[in-house]
Amino acid sequence: MHRLRELREFLMSRRARVTPAEAGLPDGGARRRTPGLRREEVAVLAGVGASWYQWLEQGRDISVSPQVLDAVSRVLRLSNAERRHLYMLARLNPPAPEVAPEVRDMCDGLRRLIDTWMPYPAHIMDQYYNCVMYNDAAAVVLGMRPENTQNCMVDFFIDPLYRGRSRTWELNAQTVVAQFRASCAAAPDDEGFQDVLARLRAASGEFTALWERRDIQDAGQIRKELDHPVVGLLAVESTAMKVPARPDLTVVLHTPLPEANTAVKLEWLASPEGRRGSMYPVAG
Repeated sequence: MHRLRELREFLMSRRARVTPAEAGLPDGGARRRTPGLRREEVAVLAGVGASWYQWLEQGRDISVSPQVLDAVSRVLRLSNAERRHLYMLARLNPPAPEVAPEVRDMCDGLRRLIDTWMPYPAHIMDQYYNCVMYNDAAAVVLGMRPENTQNCMVDFFIDPLYRGRSRTWELNAQTVVAQFRASCAAAPDDEGFQDVLARLRAASGEFTALWERRDIQDAGQIRKELDHPVVGLLAVESTAMKVPARPDLTVVLHTPLPEANTAVKLEWLASPEGRRGSMYPVAG
């Protein structure tokens, strides 16, 4: 009953926001008792029966289809988040999240986020594991640099600098491949994932062997141990976090673990003295 009541109130509130002019209807010049569109107008514009839409808005427990909900969403000018909410209220699997035009410029804020994470490594990747940006610590510690392929999955397997530093490479490889398979499974027809998969198969027999195991794992936290050429052992925990407003991006933050005095070493590497002593240049 709570769900149906919420469905009714949500549809009524969205209908009240849309003017006849916005929906392409003449206002007739007369004062309207109903704010926004009338139920009958929504039904006509969505191509559904007036009685059916009335039942939907009244919160009756009726069957609906994605096609009808999409038509109603279009008429009510719902955002992607609102459209997904409507699907969930109607007990349908919601469509995939989309990036709203007004938040496409979030990258400036995300750049500030990973730069503020200094002196700890952080980077951001898109849905295909392409590296979008990384901070200076990610360059010094993880070896991220412009001459890489800039795809985090491909570089994990073929970058000799990273592989040479990673003490936990074999264990982490099982995890990252299982997480990549989960991402691919969520979009089986996406050509972007298929392109990356083809690159990985061609570049690494180790990847192919792990891929054929068909392990699945959600993204979360991974323990990493690295041998840095200047400060020695570093123990960090990487955490992958999604940004709901930018579902195409994942922020990966590396947090120092208590072992090996890692936090102090990372702070030193980010200092002027540490930058001069590093064997590899800092990004930017």
